[in-house]
Amino acid sequence: MASRVVAVILVAVLVGASAAHGSEPWWNETQVYGTNANSGRSTGVFVGLTLIQSAAAKGAVCLDGSLPGYHLHRGFGSGANSWLVNLEGGGWCNDVSSCVFRKSSRRGSSNHMERQLQFTGIMSNRPEENPDFYNWNRVKVRYCDGGSFTGDSSNAAAGLYFRGQRIWQAAMDDLMAQGMRYANQALLAGCSAGGVSTILHCDEFRGLFPSNTKVKCLADAGMFLDTVDVSGRREMRSFFNGIVRLQGSGRSLPRSCTSRMDKTSCFFPQNVVPNIQTPTFILNTAYDVWQLQQSVAPKTADPQGLWSKCRTNHAYCNSNQLQFLQGFRNQMLDSVRGFSASRQNGVFINSCFAHCQSERQDTWYTNNSPRLGNKRIAEAVGDWFFGRGDAKYTDCAYPCDNTCHHLVFRGDH
Repeated sequence: MASRVVAVILVAVLVGASAAHGSEPWWNETQVYGTNANSGRSTGVFVGLTLIQSAAAKGAVCLDGSLPGYHLHRGFGSGANSWLVNLEGGGWCNDVSSCVFRKSSRRGSSNHMERQLQFTGIMSNRPEENPDFYNWNRVKVRYCDGGSFTGDSSNAAAGLYFRGQRIWQAAMDDLMAQGMRYANQALLAGCSAGGVSTILHCDEFRGLFPSNTKVKCLADAGMFLDTVDVSGRREMRSFFNGIVRLQGSGRSLPRSCTSRMDKTSCFFPQNVVPNIQTPTFILNTAYDVWQLQQSVAPKTADPQGLWSKCRTNHAYCNSNQLQFLQGFRNQMLDSVRGFSASRQNGVFINSCFAHCQSERQDTWYTNNSPRLGNKRIAEAVGDWFFGRGDAKYTDCAYPCDNTCHHLVFRGDH
């Protein structure tokens, strides 16, 4: 059986001036809009947006000063006292111009957010789509600060509020009042920038609950590596440095990291996961397409366009390019080696060209979802959370895995 190829329409939010600062003009947000994976089409519930009315008094506001919010679908039956809190992803902004652009979008203002979101994958309310968490209280915390819920600053001249840390706290306070304080088990999760948020806030989340509450964290596609791009530059380090400096994120980053490393290094999950105390599961592709396009072979590092085809479709990568990508995979595996040695942690790193697999129904739990050790992602995560079995799954190198749902993009960006 050949690997499934999922064609996607990629909608890029362009950030006019950020290219001049050495970052790609669509760093701000990339959104997979649709797929041809019809078998993975979810029938999950649509859930309304709740604005956090108490947030304004705490200065916990979106980039434009609007109220933050979340979508909550109540649990029932055996899941009535179980909580899954999902931190939304969607890129970052690293300078004033990109943040000003972002504040006029749903990633920077609740005025532009969808009033309803469909809950799919790990968020679905249907047992045939989400066997372990379907009847939990499931929350999607909207992402409107551009700094993975870490900032605590502002720029009055530009009308920007960098209040991610306060939004995190206000959202948690509100959810505790909504009943989360009575949870007997809780899982913090997120994908992409939300995966970074999950790692940065994991131990903080654990601290909200009594010691006898089972609390764990799941980071999906959050392992953004401090890697060298094809031109020899560290694009991701430069970008994360901009976020940390602009948004005043340093004070919010885990002290277990900032006590021994610089603040920018502590925005990289690879430097935080070795010291996470809370049981954590890292779900990632070894060939993360977002990183391939944005930090491994970004256009700025490839002026001759030698990577333009490989960037959008792995089938067009030549042997030298694949060798470079195998080096990236090795770095990914090295970054979690010590972490995965701990019995309490879980890993699922498959050799696919994809990004975010827990909230897409076709990759989370369908008949033909990706598998490692004959386990689908939903099964591996469930086994880990409930202690039902092995939770360490690492794939062989591309192209050995024929269960992947590879992402292929239309044209270069």
